[in-house]
Amino acid sequence: MAATNTPSPTAGVRAALDVRSLSDGLSQIFFQRNVWTGLLILLAFLVADWRMALLVVIGTVAATVTGAVMGAQDVRLGMQGFCGALLGAAVYTALGSQGWAYPIAVLGGILCAPVTRFFVWLFATRPLARFALPATTAPFCVVAGIMHATTTGLQVRSPAVHVVEDAGAAYLQSLLTNVSEVVLISSVWSGALILLGLFVASWKVGLAAVMGSAVGSLCALALGWADADVAEGLAGYSGVLTAIALSVVFLRSTVASWLYAVLGTAVTAVVTLALNDATDAPHYTWPYILTTWVLLIIATGIRPLRRP
Repeated sequence: MAATNTPSPTAGVRAALDVRSLSDGLSQIFFQRNVWTGLLILLAFLVADWRMALLVVIGTVAATVTGAVMGAQDVRLGMQGFCGALLGAAVYTALGSQGWAYPIAVLGGILCAPVTRFFVWLFATRPLARFALPATTAPFCVVAGIMHATTTGLQVRSPAVHVVEDAGAAYLQSLLTNVSEVVLISSVWSGALILLGLFVASWKVGLAAVMGSAVGSLCALALGWADADVAEGLAGYSGVLTAIALSVVFLRSTVASWLYAVLGTAVTAVVTLALNDATDAPHYTWPYILTTWVLLIIATGIRPLRRP
């Protein structure tokens, strides 16, 4: 019988529980595989609230272990963990640290693995395979959306937003809170820690995050977002992910890809506003996801834009 490279379930679970795999699961939220980036992101959660950090770890472990049991080949890369990490953060945002939050984080993390498998299968089908679309954070958004819709009786009221004096102050604050809101935190300090982690991973990734944050907030202000929402990072966080994704991750880093990323960030701002007006439910990272999918499809017909 021919040998295969498929790891056994036991070996996969051991890999899933490795500290490096779990740290990479955090850094993969921003498309990176860097243990220091992951640890700085975890520190950002701890700065926000240690109970949030605990739920994030629970979600990461649950998703990573389930992915390993299902035979995923990318466990050591952290690719099975990042949706679970975001799910844990979303559970804290919706439910706080009440007792129900912990089993829901476990269940949500477990569900992220098969939903991820579904998106991978979907994008490998004949009509879509040629576009090489990533599942990215869509599994998290699907599971978190279900969680939010089915736990209304358990949800806690969000704390009041901080008051800002003017649009200029809101814009400056948003440069860091846009980064932190990617992981559902509104904190300048957490944003600074995450941004530091991105520069540790790659100066291009850090620069793309700054660009996405700056352009996203400018677009949000131009579109009429309230200064308080801009300051909290609620209007610009998806643009951070879009900018990184299109400038250096899913397209080869060139002048054309960076210009395309600026366009993508502006489009993301419009999509964010549209979703915000359409529903009161949280839209998580759907603006980034939808914009990036569409622009990657369009990019296949633009000669200067090439996949890595």
